[in-house]
Amino acid sequence: MEFVQSYPILFALIFSVAVNSFFFVFAAAFKTDKVTDISYSLSFFLLTLVLLPASGPPFSFHKIIVSAAILLWSARLGGYLFYRIIKIGKDARFDDKRYDFIVFLQFWVLQATTVWLVMLPFCVYITSPSDEGALSFTLLGIVLFSLGLLIESISDVQKFRYRSTAENNSHWVDSGLWKYSRHPNYFGEMLVWWGLFIIVIPSLEGLLWLTVIGPLWITLLLLFISGIPLLEKSADRKYGNNPEYLAYKESTSILLPLPPLRER
Repeated sequence: MEFVQSYPILFALIFSVAVNSFFFVFAAAFKTDKVTDISYSLSFFLLTLVLLPASGPPFSFHKIIVSAAILLWSARLGGYLFYRIIKIGKDARFDDKRYDFIVFLQFWVLQATTVWLVMLPFCVYITSPSDEGALSFTLLGIVLFSLGLLIESISDVQKFRYRSTAENNSHWVDSGLWKYSRHPNYFGEMLVWWGLFIIVIPSLEGLLWLTVIGPLWITLLLLFISGIPLLEKSADRKYGNNPEYLAYKESTSILLPLPPLRER
């Protein structure tokens, strides 16, 4: 535990690489998608379980809140993703990756890097020997986290149920929260991490402000790299010739849940 507390950033990097390397070897050997998503959420869950004991006892109220929130988020996401992959059998995102070792490896490197970067502010905060925290920041952070988790959870359930109906296989999701945003789950995901970062703010000083790269990274990743751009391109290929889809796309916010610009 002394190493974890003394070098939390280095430990988080080693831990993230180790967990994802283990699952990559399994996934590459069996050409399977069944562990790709579960390994992501499991990395956060296990890392948090290791980090928290390094900060105490006694344990800070604020650190327990942050740790419990990350555990709750990762358990919810991991459970959902595991259930989904068991039901659908494979993940179409990896159709052009699972048989290409280098391309598949690149995905796992990105995943391990993402876990490390997103956890940066929290691995430093949780393992800090001081009890830095402010009730106002913690309350605001929890409100944003809870809202984000609720939006993300509802969005995932709505999309999964919609896709589970055979007659909807050739149609995009445009009901529930998806009526107001083309990617409400990603909006919820961003709220989760920015909410938790707000709790950490009172402890930041000097170079520790650089840990803001955590919520910034997940935001930029979803907006410009592996989130929205890939799904938008996929939807355009499937439905780009459908006037109803083009009307949905034109009138519906890409991220923020907002009233449609006009009735479709």
